[in-house]
Amino acid sequence: MYDVLVVGSANADLTVRVERRPGAGETVLGTDLVESAGGKGANQAAAAARIGGRTALLARVGGDAFGEMLLAAQRAAGTDVAPVIVDDAARSGTAMIIVDPDGDNSIVVSPGANAALSPRDVAAAQDTIAAASVVSLQLEIPMESVRAAAAAAERAGTRVVLNPSPAPEAPLAPELLAVADPLVVNEHEARQLSGRADGSPAEWARALHEQGARSVVVTLGGDGALVLDASGSEDIPGVRVKAVDTTGAGDAFTGALATRLARGDALPEAARFAVRVGAAAVTKPGAQPSYPTLAELAERAATEPEEPSQG
Repeated sequence: MYDVLVVGSANADLTVRVERRPGAGETVLGTDLVESAGGKGANQAAAAARIGGRTALLARVGGDAFGEMLLAAQRAAGTDVAPVIVDDAARSGTAMIIVDPDGDNSIVVSPGANAALSPRDVAAAQDTIAAASVVSLQLEIPMESVRAAAAAAERAGTRVVLNPSPAPEAPLAPELLAVADPLVVNEHEARQLSGRADGSPAEWARALHEQGARSVVVTLGGDGALVLDASGSEDIPGVRVKAVDTTGAGDAFTGALATRLARGDALPEAARFAVRVGAAAVTKPGAQPSYPTLAELAERAATEPEEPSQG
């Protein structure tokens, strides 16, 4: 039995820090290249496992050195990697990341083996899906595989947390929205998918709920999050921290949210905890290397009082 099964991507993150991002046709010097484990699916699995969630990952990696690194990172976090498929004919997915002095990043992803994660792979994992309390999905794998995983989870009575990132150009399929409980979106994704260029997070959340999502979480970076479910909407305040690198912070939030929902928390309580995990993640460089354990969260809580707004 798992708390969380993540069905999604695994990428090797290749990160360079720069004083400023280059313009078109411009070359700038950066720091030494840092290789670390990433990918939205693998990030969410590592975040869930590091806070004690019984976690498994269904993904594809290449039979290369990056694939070995990605598997080792999951094992170190405590994730069950038995469902991971090693594809000797493919290269592992990679993400090229540029981080500026404020911790903001620009990312280009080469899908590699992620593009081969198929509905057949999902069907083969039906028993694993049924053994999970929550299935967490993102959009760095083929859309038909996301739909297959959502349908399999619905058949099994497994709750679906859907993080539609990268945000698709077309509206989300109605059958995906119908199982999203919650749909987890950042401000950009909420604005795009709700079809409302203007408005507030509450208005975007209501629009997405009206489109069919069972519940909605809009993440607001340093300002926390807004949650909306059958009981209404609630603002979740942020936590004040010094941001070093925002890479993977949204995945840390989503992995923590899925874990607490699997353990029975109501959505606002789960989001309140996830905000703390996401805030802790931005205080260290990298994605998975920055994710906190429960002991580290407790230590932070004892030494740094929580205040509104993370900055």
